[in-house]
Amino acid sequence: MQLYGHAARLTESKVTIPHLSELTFIVNNDARQVAWHLFVETVTRISVQPLASDEGLAGEALSSLCGLFSTTRDALKLSRPSVPVPGGQTVEYLAVTMLNLELRPFLSRWHPRLQRFEQAHPGVPDSEWPENATCRDELREVQQRIYCYALGFARLAGVPDAAAMIAQEPSA
Repeated sequence: MQLYGHAARLTESKVTIPHLSELTFIVNNDARQVAWHLFVETVTRISVQPLASDEGLAGEALSSLCGLFSTTRDALKLSRPSVPVPGGQTVEYLAVTMLNLELRPFLSRWHPRLQRFEQAHPGVPDSEWPENATCRDELREVQQRIYCYALGFARLAGVPDAAAMIAQEPSA
């Protein structure tokens, strides 16, 4: 009985996310586990880690974001849906919102453009891509917003001092 009570315990958290303002989330242990998984996936990818203009490859950054999209979708498919509580949101809501408001628009804009450049210029590094700087500028904007989602996942997972784990907030 004690184990059941522990597994069913609900916690309320308030999270501030761009485009959504402040939302109240109700999480149980299953949702906390999903939030932890999504926090780790988000903060260990280019989604919140800095990428200087003269570092890395735009194509690798886009691939990493595609990986985050797939991993997030898979984590949601494999987890049990949270039970919505009146006045509260779920970790699934936060994750799907990140996918549909941040990752999908960015990837659907930039991935095809880079692919067209790579097909038209085989062997030419994407640093020579005329839209490289613009893509990286928009990446920095998306990183700032995804950083807020990462902190939201951390809060739902109960991660203390998540901002310190991320190392630094992405800058525009």
